[in-house]
Amino acid sequence: MLKSEAVSAEKFKGIRDAIRNKYAGVSVSAAGKFQYPTGKEGATALGYDPAVIKSAAPGLLESFCGIGNPFSLGRIQNGDVVLDLGCGAGFDLFVASRLVGETGRVCGVDLTEDMAARAKKNLAGANISNVEVRKVDSEIIPCEDNTFDIVISNGVINLSPGKNTCFREIYRVLKPGGRLQFADVVLENALPAHLSGSIEAWSQ
Repeated sequence: MLKSEAVSAEKFKGIRDAIRNKYAGVSVSAAGKFQYPTGKEGATALGYDPAVIKSAAPGLLESFCGIGNPFSLGRIQNGDVVLDLGCGAGFDLFVASRLVGETGRVCGVDLTEDMAARAKKNLAGANISNVEVRKVDSEIIPCEDNTFDIVISNGVINLSPGKNTCFREIYRVLKPGGRLQFADVVLENALPAHLSGSIEAWSQ
């Protein structure tokens, strides 16, 4: 069960502000901010390629708070064009950039300005040139129709209060026959009332 999209414009803004506030802190470090392993420990537990983890600069992993491994869901190959929806500080962008090679391209979008800035800095420090990062203000993806072979996302779609729009946008920017590979959290049971009405709960 996904969190409901039936929220007011005021609550939309409150949810986005809460997400930005939390992930501004995560952009510095994810340590201690989640109830599951993060950083290098988290990437290792989720089955990321050990060689890729070893080659990543510490800055790429400090803010990693993924809840799954979207790369395990299908092959990304040389020349592919990939979008990372909610790219965070750039670790998944780094992984994707290695897979698509010099003939491919990767784009990352993120709602949090601090995260987008950290991703740009991390990737520049890693001499990654086939990736661009854009800060967005909503679920609207600032790309043309039929742009991407693959869209990946890691623990982000469930943060959105506008999931219908989110999925429509993903479908719009995917090429015909393209794939969505995402990992996320879903609810098995209804939340208690004190959490279901909580703006802060959306950023968890």
